Amino acid sequence: MSRTQPNILLIVSDDHGYADRSAVGSADASTPHLDRLAGEGTSFTDAYVTAPICSPSRAAMITGQYQQRWGAAWFDSSHIGSEPTIAEMLSERGYETGYFGKVHYGPEGPGDRGTPPRHGFDESFYGLAGQSMGRLHYLTHSREAVSEFGDAAEAMAVQPMWSGDQPADVDRFLTDEFSTRADDFISRDRESPFFAMVAFNAVHNFCWQLPHDELEKRGLPALEDWHPGASEYLDWYDGAISPNLPNGRAYYLAQLELMDAQIGHLLTRLDALGIADDTIVVYLTDNGGSTCNYGDNGELRGTKYTLWEGGVRVPFLMRWPGLAEAGATSHQLVSSLDLATTFAVAAGEPQSENLDGRDLAPVLAGGAGHEVLHWDCGWQWAVREGQWKLSWCDAASETAQYIIDVEHTSPGDGAFLCDLETDIGETTNVAAEHPEIVDRLARAHDAWRTEIGLVNG
Repeated sequence: MSRTQPNILLIVSDDHGYADRSAVGSADASTPHLDRLAGEGTSFTDAYVTAPICSPSRAAMITGQYQQRWGAAWFDSSHIGSEPTIAEMLSERGYETGYFGKVHYGPEGPGDRGTPPRHGFDESFYGLAGQSMGRLHYLTHSREAVSEFGDAAEAMAVQPMWSGDQPADVDRFLTDEFSTRADDFISRDRESPFFAMVAFNAVHNFCWQLPHDELEKRGLPALEDWHPGASEYLDWYDGAISPNLPNGRAYYLAQLELMDAQIGHLLTRLDALGIADDTIVVYLTDNGGSTCNYGDNGELRGTKYTLWEGGVRVPFLMRWPGLAEAGATSHQLVSSLDLATTFAVAAGEPQSENLDGRDLAPVLAGGAGHEVLHWDCGWQWAVREGQWKLSWCDAASETAQYIIDVEHTSPGDGAFLCDLETDIGETTNVAAEHPEIVDRLARAHDAWRTEIGLVNG
C-alpha cells in the first residue's frame, strides 16, 4: 500500500556513544539492526543535537526550535516550552500519535505540559525521569518499590510508570516494555497515518540492571542496587562510573545490544505489516555518549555534558524509502532541530518560518545542510560554521567545577578554535593563528543570541 502522508517512527536512545555501532568499526559493540537501518537508509556523519545533556536537547528535538528561545539552557532551566510539538503539528494533519519511553524535558510532574498526553500524544506509556535525577530503573517501577527503597527511591528511579495520566506499576525490563507498547500501537488497523516516538532509556547509567537470563547468558554477575546510600548521590555514584564498576563496559554493551534487538523487532514488524515502504524511520540519541558510563565516542573528544564533539555529535540514521538512498552517507551539517520541519513537510504542512530546523528531504537528495549551528549552556557555548568550530567555557563557573568533580571530564577553559576537517578530535587550539575567524564566529554567536532572545554577556 502507499499513501501520500508517510507513517513516522522516531527512535531516540539515551547516551549512545558515537563509536558504539558495529557498522562504524566498533571492536566490541554488536548492533546488527541499527546496521540494517543504516544499510537501508542514510547515515549522517555530521549530525548534532542542541545540548550536551538530555533535557534541553529533547525540548529542542520535539519542537524544532532552539530551546534557548524560552530559556532552557541547562538542567536547572529546561522545560518543554509552549511552542507546538511534532505530535501537535502532525495531529493537525490527521496523524494518530503515540509516545513510549523516557520523558525528561525538565522537572515535570503528572499533568504538566512536559508529559506526552499534554503535548499532542493520543496514547502514551512513559516514565518521568525529571522526578528521578534523569534516570529510569531498568527493571522495577511500583509503589511497593518506592516504599522499599525509602529515601533512595528518587535517586534509584523506581517510581511507577505512567499510562496516559494514570500511574502504572511495571516490573519488566523497560526496553522490552517500550518496544511491546510501540509494537501494539503500530500494528493497529487504521486509516490514518501514525507518528510513533520510542524513547528508550538505554544506554543510560544503571547498566547492570539486566534481566536475570541475560546476565546468565553473558556470564555477568548480578549486582544489588546501591540504594542504601543512593540518597547521598555523591557518595555512591563514583562506585558505578568508569573504571570503577567491574564489567561496566560489558553491562553497557548488553543494554545496547538488547535495545538494538528491539529496534530490529520494530523494523521486522513494519515489514510484516507491509508498511515499511510507507514509513520514515529515524534513529538518533539525545546527547553524546557518556564516557564515565562506559560509552565510546571514538575519535571525538569529550563526552556528555561538554560541548566538545563527543558531547553533541550523535549517531543519526534515516530510512525514507524512495528518497533516502540505501547505504548512503551524508557529510552535510544536520541537527535534531530538523526533525520537526522534515516530518511536518512530509505530512503536507507548509514549511514554517518559526522553526529553526530545515527539511531533510532535499539534503537526502544531495542538497546542502545547515551553514551554521549554535550551542549555548550559559557557562559554555559553541558555534560551528563549515569546517570551523569555536567553543568557549568558563572553567571557573560552579557548573564547570561540578562537571569536573562529579562527571570526571574537562569541558575546556576559555576560547578554543578547531578545524574539524583536519582535526576531528579537537586536539589543537588554533585560535592564536586565526584571530579573524575567532572574531567572526564570536560575533556570529552574539548575533544569534540576540536573535533568539538571550542576553549577551
